[in-house]
Amino acid sequence: MKLVSYCVERQGANDRSDSSLRSDLKSNSDSGVRTGVVISEQNRVDRVLDLTDWIRSLPVSPEASRRNTLAGLETPMGGIMRWLQSGPVALGSVHSLMAAAGLGQSPCFHELQNIKLYAPVPRPGKIIGVGRNYADHAKETGVDPFEKPRIIFKVPSSVAAPGAPIPLPPEVSKLDFEAELAVVIGSYAKNVIKENALQYVAGYTVLNDASAREFQFDISPPQTTFAKSMDCFAPMGPWLVTADEIPDPQNLEVFCWLNGLQMQYGHTRDMLFPVATLIAYLSQFMTLEPGDVIATGTPAGIGAFRKPPLYLKPGDHLRFEVSKVGCLEHMIV
Repeated sequence: MKLVSYCVERQGANDRSDSSLRSDLKSNSDSGVRTGVVISEQNRVDRVLDLTDWIRSLPVSPEASRRNTLAGLETPMGGIMRWLQSGPVALGSVHSLMAAAGLGQSPCFHELQNIKLYAPVPRPGKIIGVGRNYADHAKETGVDPFEKPRIIFKVPSSVAAPGAPIPLPPEVSKLDFEAELAVVIGSYAKNVIKENALQYVAGYTVLNDASAREFQFDISPPQTTFAKSMDCFAPMGPWLVTADEIPDPQNLEVFCWLNGLQMQYGHTRDMLFPVATLIAYLSQFMTLEPGDVIATGTPAGIGAFRKPPLYLKPGDHLRFEVSKVGCLEHMIV
């Protein structure tokens, strides 16, 4: 299942609003940020089943309510964050709605080509990166594999929508790319064991861990978080593929193309620290919360370690793909 956050850019001739299957599913307006699920059927264009008002009606889980109160936070009114805080029952309910939609009884469809996508998690609580998590990438950087994960952070405001351009900051001349599988956490996770860790995953998306290398490599002390946290340095999307669609995150291919030329290729089986290991490790030190994102590392082929180095410039087009998850594209401006 592919969950999307979106707005309607134009009303297509084939967009359809039917009588409501359930009164709490009826969409009052196409304006603003909406939430839906992509439905792909043979011999017809991909459509998005709008779930905006239904998700707003979901009760949050008791654990989410308790933690929000302790932290002094308001419960999300809607969107994917509301869905994430509603607990595992919400996933099964969406499947039931999709089955009904397949019978032509859906309250509202939009053609995928007629909507603008946002990042599936527009403002994660945490974006946790993992440095040199592929053996071939560690080798190209000239270091031995780490004994424990090297943890890096990107600030939430660095998230950008799929297709949104990345502006090159005036003081940055070494902008680099990193294709990554991103894990979206779906349940509160603290001191979990590796064997149970994947139970805490809501789904997966694609992320470009864009980095200003001069702040990471050319100054002392290195400012790695700053180098990775500038505006739009975490393009993410195009959607969140739910975990039930990907039972084994260590069986995925990761690609990056720059202006049509393949720059990176890797396989998640080659991660030094697999997804389950990362969740178990991180949860020893911090509580992972619904909507947190773990960027799991990048394979070899980044610009900084090419000979000669290759850095991004305005007009460059990037395409990232993770098999079974999706494709993320954007331009440098």
